[in-house]
Amino acid sequence: MASRDHNVEERQVNPAARQSLQDEVAIEKQAAIHTENFHEAAERGHVATDKYGHSLVTFDPEAERKLRWKIDLYVVPTVALLYLFCFIDRANIGNARLAGLEKDLNLKGYDYNTLLSVFYVSYIIFELPCNMACKWMGPGWFIPATSLAFGIFSVCTAFVHHLGAACGVRFLLGLAEAGMLPGIAYYMSRWYRRSELAFRLSLYIVMAPLAGAFGGLLASAILKLDHFGGLHQWRMIFAIEGIITCGLAVISFFTLTDRPETARWLTQEEKDLAIARVKSERVATSEVIDKIDTPKIIRGIISPVTLSTSFIFLLDNITVQGLAFFAPTIVKTIYPNNSVVSQQLHTVPPYIVGAFFVLLLPFLSWRFDRRIIFFILSTPMMMVGYIMFLASSNPRVRYGATFLIAAGAFPYGALCNAQVSANVVSDTARSAAIGVNVMFGNVGGLISTWSFLPFDGPDYHIGNGLNLATSSTILLCSFLLLFWMMADNKRRDGKDIDSELDGLSLKQVQDLDWKREFFPAAVNTCAATIILFLPFAHADRDSQILDSGGSRNADGTAEARKKVKQAVVEIEKYSCCTRRKWKAAQE
Repeated sequence: MASRDHNVEERQVNPAARQSLQDEVAIEKQAAIHTENFHEAAERGHVATDKYGHSLVTFDPEAERKLRWKIDLYVVPTVALLYLFCFIDRANIGNARLAGLEKDLNLKGYDYNTLLSVFYVSYIIFELPCNMACKWMGPGWFIPATSLAFGIFSVCTAFVHHLGAACGVRFLLGLAEAGMLPGIAYYMSRWYRRSELAFRLSLYIVMAPLAGAFGGLLASAILKLDHFGGLHQWRMIFAIEGIITCGLAVISFFTLTDRPETARWLTQEEKDLAIARVKSERVATSEVIDKIDTPKIIRGIISPVTLSTSFIFLLDNITVQGLAFFAPTIVKTIYPNNSVVSQQLHTVPPYIVGAFFVLLLPFLSWRFDRRIIFFILSTPMMMVGYIMFLASSNPRVRYGATFLIAAGAFPYGALCNAQVSANVVSDTARSAAIGVNVMFGNVGGLISTWSFLPFDGPDYHIGNGLNLATSSTILLCSFLLLFWMMADNKRRDGKDIDSELDGLSLKQVQDLDWKREFFPAAVNTCAATIILFLPFAHADRDSQILDSGGSRNADGTAEARKKVKQAVVEIEKYSCCTRRKWKAAQE
């Protein structure tokens, strides 16, 4: 009876209301499945894509947007502040020079250039080992530790009294800072998708030009003090700025989260989402953070995109580091009658403009999902700036040229690191590729220390001519790299993936890394888009490399190899073409 009454009651319910209730139940059920799928995809050993390269979980754009904001607020500010004072501690020697460092240390001739060079010797030698150490220790420990070290060495610089001691401290400072830039870039690749990485890198690399601006302001303020303890003039700059760095490093030991799994500020579902979305971009692998493996390190180092992009970064860094070290000197030659404080303040505006472009171009890179095109767009500004330096002796024209140079040169830090990161697969290869890129960049920094020589002032024809030549070479190399990537993608499109991977185990496929024929160089750009540049390029973006984890329990058996081969063949169909091309092929 009760049952019959219940049925009568049910029939009297408004059909629309019943449907609404059923929809709510279905949504709740789907949400539970959705959460469970995230959890499954996030676990080590579980893949986050199917054999077609599509996600096994639905990445809700709104959920991703909220997660991205949360990561931006918790991760980026800490590393940005550390990098700000890292760059200040490196470049404050230029401010100290104006405040009497050369006179007090009795530097003559090329002694100042030698002092700058020593820093880069250790920086270059320890670049790659430090980034491997960062992966081994974990960025959550390595980055604060290295920050504390270079803060201490900066303070030590305040107590040197001759060239030998100064060179020794600068060598140690270079060792401590060697892992900072590549370490942070590698750390952020644990949190962000490839398309998101360039802009997020820019959010801390922007601290390089801001360090030039803020460093000049801070140095001016410090120099207004009579003394700091027993220290005077330029010694106060090193001591105070080094102490600030040490304080930030100690705080970061408690605030910096090593990876999504250990983030106390994320819910479990957010952790699963963070891990799964990064894992979904790893080809034929089921883990985000792999073990250090020699074949993967080698693949990361010898990638053609890594080597060519690193060479471009080398050339660009001649300008960036030269500007950091010699901007105060250049301003002094332009405004020789101004006070030291006024000269320090004149170094600030060009860095502000440079900081704006460091954010603008990587942001556009993120929105259009492109990188190499912005290499090509940045370089002409640098070239025009150095032409102005060489063609005119008017102080205002030359000062204006520094704005163009800063705007064109500084964005490369984010763009180059994002470029090499996007064109390798495994976590180990990515760490190696970023380390090599930054190592090459610091070879450029070493060259920059000899680009502005004493006998060449005040016009510095050699230094400005060298930088004009490097800017022109960057433009040429960027075009060549773009055309090579397009040709290489076209070559990969015509490969028979079935025969290429026949008989290979999952481990062997993983060791191929970027050499897998179904892994296209991350450009996929049409020639018309390059020429027109494309405010409307969103319809034909660089394709995201949609990856597959292969077989969950692949163990080298024939069945496992068959599943892996089937998965990567399907990925070839999807990822070696842009979405538009694949849709047209289906039709």
